[in-house]
Amino acid sequence: MLKSSGTLASLACRHFTRKNIGKCSSARYLGSSAYAEGYEEITTPEPPENLDSMPEKKKNGLLFTSDIKKFEDLPVTFADISRAHVSIRDGVKKTTCEKSYFLSELLGANIYLKTEFQQFTGSFKERGARNALQTLLRTKGDEFRKAGAISASAGNHALALAYHGKELGVPVTVVMPTVAPLSKVEKCRKFGCRIIIHGAHIGEAKEFAETLVETEGVDYVNGYDDPTIIAGAGTIGVEIVEAVPDVDVVVVPVGGAGLIAGVSCAVKTLKPDCKIYGVEPEFAASYIAALKEGCPVAAEVTPTLADGLAVPVVGPHAFEVARHYVDECVTCTEKQVSLAVLRLIENEKMVVEGGGAAGLAALLPGAKLDRSELKGKNIVIPLCGGNIDTTVLGRVLDRGLSADNRLCNFVATVSDRPGGIARLTALLSEEGASIKDIYHERAWLHSNVDHVNVKCVVELQGKDHAKRLKKSLKAKGYPLSWQQEDLCET
Repeated sequence: MLKSSGTLASLACRHFTRKNIGKCSSARYLGSSAYAEGYEEITTPEPPENLDSMPEKKKNGLLFTSDIKKFEDLPVTFADISRAHVSIRDGVKKTTCEKSYFLSELLGANIYLKTEFQQFTGSFKERGARNALQTLLRTKGDEFRKAGAISASAGNHALALAYHGKELGVPVTVVMPTVAPLSKVEKCRKFGCRIIIHGAHIGEAKEFAETLVETEGVDYVNGYDDPTIIAGAGTIGVEIVEAVPDVDVVVVPVGGAGLIAGVSCAVKTLKPDCKIYGVEPEFAASYIAALKEGCPVAAEVTPTLADGLAVPVVGPHAFEVARHYVDECVTCTEKQVSLAVLRLIENEKMVVEGGGAAGLAALLPGAKLDRSELKGKNIVIPLCGGNIDTTVLGRVLDRGLSADNRLCNFVATVSDRPGGIARLTALLSEEGASIKDIYHERAWLHSNVDHVNVKCVVELQGKDHAKRLKKSLKAKGYPLSWQQEDLCET
């Protein structure tokens, strides 16, 4: 087993690869002796004399000592991720990362899906929660086991902390806002977690939780900004490179930035040439706001289908790490999020929440990462959560079908005499449109008294089918108001 000197700088000119990957020149090790077991050492050249004048991120594809100096003082390093990888491997699931045939065909690239929603509590949050609790147990021992941990969360972090607290014998308190889904509240209770409902939103819940840190002597565990949380999330990056050694691109959802900080640190260390893209919902672009200002700032957040990513201010530790490794961050629309959830259910039989599908949303045709330079590349997408309420799932799917022009809504004006609606429905039948909903309105039509507005919601096969139906209705003389924006002008 290789012995670590304890600093990144001392190992900066060494280069290691997993034996089960082979001598892949891009896989590097920069820190932990625990993780070095099973690696082969490969001698790399010494840094050239003019190293300082070379581009910062690309120096013959290698990371040298001068590159690392600015990274070793970051809140989280690859050494931390390596230790977390060893520490949590018996307590969390090593999820699959397999190629999707259908999505690869759709997007024109080799798409690999990292199925983090298959963790026991349904999200990647288990990695950080497990690592945070185990680290506190090692450093504080019985004192921590007696006092326990506390956090504020409305969802996945609460579930992960409650579950692993029970597994490790650590009492956990979670302060949840009044808007927290009842299903998640009850699940936390089943894990033996102490639940306190307080505050109208997560900010107020967090403020109250912090008051209990002093009064009860518990340790606060931030769900996306604690270094141990970030390091735990970074183990996903290690598994990505193990599963897809020739990965070219990783597309990561961004909320508080803890996930992308950890993943980018791990992947860029092991494979510096790999591109890391972040994706935020356009209604909660707090990381992009932080990039513009150079530090975390409050961003405007409005309700979004990717509710798990709706964090108004990114974590300062997470931001400090991420900004050194992430190549670019883009936004995705609500329409793209709903389409991504729909595509995963139909093509992969995977139920993923809106935030968990954000990475795929940004790659869909017409989205921000639908770029020529990414075609044909090996792209890994972490599907980071699957805890979506069934009622919300129904609404998201309806929006996805609408965005796909497979669920269309229009208003037609027909005769209010016997047979008026019958002739309309007969035409819909001839065109292969299945009526999902139909009702007529008399009071809001201010023209002929013998006419009525009929609102129809129909199931179609896609955009071409919708265009044919609209054309047929117009040919029959029906005045129309078509709701789909991309068909309004046709």
